[in-house]
Amino acid sequence: MMGPVFQALIPVVTLIVLGYLIVRVGWLRAEGMRDISNVAFLVLAPALLFRSMATVHLAEIDFTPVALYFCAIWVVFTLVMVRHGFNKRAAVLALSTTFSNTLMIGVPLVSMAYGQEGLVTLFALMSVHSLIMLTMVTSIVEFADAREASANGSSMGSRSPFTRFAVTLIKAGRATLLHPVPLPILLGLIYSASGLAMPSALDQTLQLIGSAFSPIALMLVGATLAINKDLAHLRTGLWLALTKNCIHPLVLFALGMLVGLKGVGFKVMIVSAALPIGANVYLYATRYKVAEQEVTASIAASTVLALVTLSGVMLAVAHL
Repeated sequence: MMGPVFQALIPVVTLIVLGYLIVRVGWLRAEGMRDISNVAFLVLAPALLFRSMATVHLAEIDFTPVALYFCAIWVVFTLVMVRHGFNKRAAVLALSTTFSNTLMIGVPLVSMAYGQEGLVTLFALMSVHSLIMLTMVTSIVEFADAREASANGSSMGSRSPFTRFAVTLIKAGRATLLHPVPLPILLGLIYSASGLAMPSALDQTLQLIGSAFSPIALMLVGATLAINKDLAHLRTGLWLALTKNCIHPLVLFALGMLVGLKGVGFKVMIVSAALPIGANVYLYATRYKVAEQEVTASIAASTVLALVTLSGVMLAVAHL
């Protein structure tokens, strides 16, 4: 069992280390990473996601593992909220323990370990992952913010707390739907449902573009680790990272055992739960200016720990 697992992980680790070294020797600077990231997420990723889903039929997708994945998310999210109280900081910390890096690390890893069958399940998750997670957290953050403002006697401008909450929620939902991850997935499913055959030239072009995503994304992970040296909140970051990398997949595994779930789809969801914290959590923390340093430390710690914890999780689920 160990052979296939490490065979899938070795290229992932190698590319992350390569990205780290590229920064350390000075071949890539922080200011250039934004441009490379834009190419990866705005060009390469949409091509990969659209092409993969355009050849899939909805009837062939088992959404049961995806639904169970969100059940596990809500369990972990609620436990973190209970520990830290109903406030903005707690919501952002809870998001960091449940929001996986499905794109930069998940796609390459699942592709190498489980092939196209695994990618279909992962993309089914990714099509609603950001929409459900960020909309849910936005609701909690805005409600908590409105409650805190009301308790402090703030008028919050000319808008009522409910109006502010509704407007923010609509904006968050729209931004998530138009995000370069769920949008090409949904468009690919629509194309698949149309029954139209994809022209060979278009298919080959999308394949070439999409194949460049995985190596670039993984090297960007390593480059980010080389640039990010914030150790001030390492203790909190480690706690969040361990919750994300270990507790989250453990809860999902327990729920799956309760309902008798098995197969590739379930394996992919457990591995997805064990993925390190996604960068969207940092963007969310900076947007609301809450727990920014803790989240930064947790992403770095989670990514480094994943090199070990992912190996353990993949070995554990190999028999499912």
